[in-house]
Amino acid sequence: MVNTIQNPETQGLRPGIKNPVQETLLTPRFYTTDFDAMANINLSTCEEEFSAVLQELRADYNRHHFVRDEQFDQSWEQIDERTRLAFVDFLERSCTSEFSGFLLFKELSRQLKNRNPLLSEAFHLLARDEARHAGFINKAMSDFNLSLDLGYLTKNRTYTFFKPEWIIFAVYLSEKIGYWRYITVFRHLEKHPEHEYYPLFRYFENWCQDENRHGDFFKVLLRSQPNMWQSWKGRLWARFFLLTVFATHTLTVNEREDFYETLGLDAKEYNRHVVRKTNETSLRAFPEVLDTEHPDFFRRLEQCSENNVKNQKIDATEKPKWVKFLLKLPTNCSTLWHLLRIYLAKPIDAEALRAEVH
Repeated sequence: MVNTIQNPETQGLRPGIKNPVQETLLTPRFYTTDFDAMANINLSTCEEEFSAVLQELRADYNRHHFVRDEQFDQSWEQIDERTRLAFVDFLERSCTSEFSGFLLFKELSRQLKNRNPLLSEAFHLLARDEARHAGFINKAMSDFNLSLDLGYLTKNRTYTFFKPEWIIFAVYLSEKIGYWRYITVFRHLEKHPEHEYYPLFRYFENWCQDENRHGDFFKVLLRSQPNMWQSWKGRLWARFFLLTVFATHTLTVNEREDFYETLGLDAKEYNRHVVRKTNETSLRAFPEVLDTEHPDFFRRLEQCSENNVKNQKIDATEKPKWVKFLLKLPTNCSTLWHLLRIYLAKPIDAEALRAEVH
């Protein structure tokens, strides 16, 4: 059984409530934004597309999907400790991520209600889905005698301010990479059911369709704002967020290698597949994307991941902070260099490809 470690920083948590993971570069973040600017988003150039995605959200195809059935009514003591630890870590981070989305969308819906009713409704429907996901995951954690205190997270996590255009870029990618993460695991377990040790994985196919619809909504927001895809700044931001999301995903998958091994997946190949497919999907929304087929692309990302492991080992020592800083300086410089080289490599012009198709 996974033990809950109590510490002074989380006093007030009820017994049996799992302490939130320490906030790091790789933990899911909580966001806020400029609500006035969001309320003033003009969707006139994409009214038909917005109406279509809003109808998809209203349909609520998964309203009866996230219901626990008899598959869950059993003991999970047969799951070995290594698998249990890796799985609970996956559940916690996933629950935190979904709940973060719920809070952002709920506040956007509230702030926009009297100023942009249709956009407010869309964010309300997004919040509905995210809350459903977070609650379902948290209930899964209770099968291991753990849960997250979501009220505690609401009050105690650090909120990061993102401008509306950053929110649109970042959430689009978060939803689309979420789709490819879930569907890849689902299809793998369809072929290899011997690796499915918990029924939650059977919900991933419908689950990822929510992610896909959410991403399509943010694609409409992005394409409705010409400055996000017609300007040189928009192109630079598109590549920046792609690089940030892909680097973070690579580091996170490497940290969770044990989890993917419990599913019979090769973590490196899984990461490469998800990154490639997300980049390919982003061609439909972004003005340009990264060249994931460049021979140095994954080599550089994976070197950043190796550097992160080295830094973690340094952080785990008892050395003074200034010594750790100096010891990590070479690896940090190496990571920045590799990321810069990826960013400056010739991108794929999505707008040019769209012009060829038309």
